[in-house]
Amino acid sequence: MLAKPDDVVDRDREWDLLTEFVTDPDPAMRLGIVSGRRRHGKSYLLQALSERVGGLYVTAVREEGRLPAIRRFSDAIAAHASLRPGTLWLTDWREVLSNALDVTARSQTPLLVIDELPYLLQHSPEIPGLLQQLYDERQRGTRPGPGARVILCGSAMSVMHELLSGTKPLRGRAVIDLRLGAFDYRASRAYWQIDDPLTALQVHAVLGGAPGYRPVAARPHPNDGFASWLARTLLDPGRAVYSRTETEYLLREDPRITQHTLYYDILTAIAQGASTPTKIGAALERQRNAVTHPLDVLESTSYVQREQDILRPRRPVITLADPIIRFNQLITLPQAATVEQGFAEQAWQAAAPTFNSKILGPHFEDLARTFTRRYAHTLLPGGLPGPVGTTEVADPAARTKHEVDVIALALGERPRAPRARIALLGEAKATAARRGTGDLQRLERIRTLLTDQGYDTTGTALALFSLHGFYPDLIESAAGRDDLLLVDLPGLYGIR
Repeated sequence: MLAKPDDVVDRDREWDLLTEFVTDPDPAMRLGIVSGRRRHGKSYLLQALSERVGGLYVTAVREEGRLPAIRRFSDAIAAHASLRPGTLWLTDWREVLSNALDVTARSQTPLLVIDELPYLLQHSPEIPGLLQQLYDERQRGTRPGPGARVILCGSAMSVMHELLSGTKPLRGRAVIDLRLGAFDYRASRAYWQIDDPLTALQVHAVLGGAPGYRPVAARPHPNDGFASWLARTLLDPGRAVYSRTETEYLLREDPRITQHTLYYDILTAIAQGASTPTKIGAALERQRNAVTHPLDVLESTSYVQREQDILRPRRPVITLADPIIRFNQLITLPQAATVEQGFAEQAWQAAAPTFNSKILGPHFEDLARTFTRRYAHTLLPGGLPGPVGTTEVADPAARTKHEVDVIALALGERPRAPRARIALLGEAKATAARRGTGDLQRLERIRTLLTDQGYDTTGTALALFSLHGFYPDLIESAAGRDDLLLVDLPGLYGIR
């Protein structure tokens, strides 16, 4: 394995996968696909990989036409071969790709990276077919040493996913189909070098774990105060990371999103509480089927998500998934006039209650579920859990229903399976109050109800997540039992 550069944060699994791919000694040509949302660090990772092995890295440009692109790629190939720009006069993409593969073959690790491929496909849709031909021609591996390694990368998720689908030319030819996600919340805090876990949570609630935001939003630093940082970044119309501008960029990233007004209106309707296609259509005064396709597009790009009840087959709830879009629709848009007149601090003061209830609270619950998936097994005797999500439990005696913020099934169980084994029940509340024995009693009541409904709760642990800690009697109770986990913010972030 090649050592990961020090400036590449996290990404250990991805780096190992990519280095195994490029150093494979097989003499046949191999193909890899890397995709991911804008600002998730794809280019940074692939540039580091290319530099480490001496590969050829070329990126497409959005507004560039076919002939300028061919000329620029030709110059990049010439430079890689230590020739002067303009030395290679290539006229079509087959010549470009063939020469690129031949030039990189001289390296010990013959790597070619084509970044932002979807921009090229807008004017040169023949490229995947040409790569198929070159791939098939180079499977015999007649040259000594490892065969060419080609990585295709792009941010337009729909285009990248289509490369390997159905009867597309490259189907069945890729060894890697890596979809690069954002940093998890712990890695994000370390990357931003944020001291206070509450500030780290707040920053993650508005930007998520996309590493590409730090270069454009790290001054002033969040350590200097979340409110002042926010007023001078996401709420500053002069900044590139201004949330209205960023949302527009994100929507333009996918070529399927052509009616920007419709998609913007759908996001606004969801932000305002419309949670099903019917309700979203009604909010826009449109029929349900008029928003079905746009919703599918928004879901495939991870701008919205459908949250399924993990125990029962109920209608999924549609919510905003992308943090900066959620912030824009709930905070910036309602305060846009005030913000754009230069009164960001006043706008934030007016919007803070909405932020706490509709952004920070749901985000804290989401991180509690992430904690359960990734870290809870190190603290509980039950081991690694299975599917994690939310549910609603009926309480006939009290004539009410209990919403469960965190529920984990046992490893091997399937969602909505009758009599499933339940590994964990949890409650996460981002309130100023500490959690007490009343919260524990509520979880114990829910566990009893699930037992009565036929679920296996013999090994079910209980977890309470709190922003501001726990009352002493609850802490004392937790110390004497192995089925109760108390997670405050330092615990959530693994600080202690």
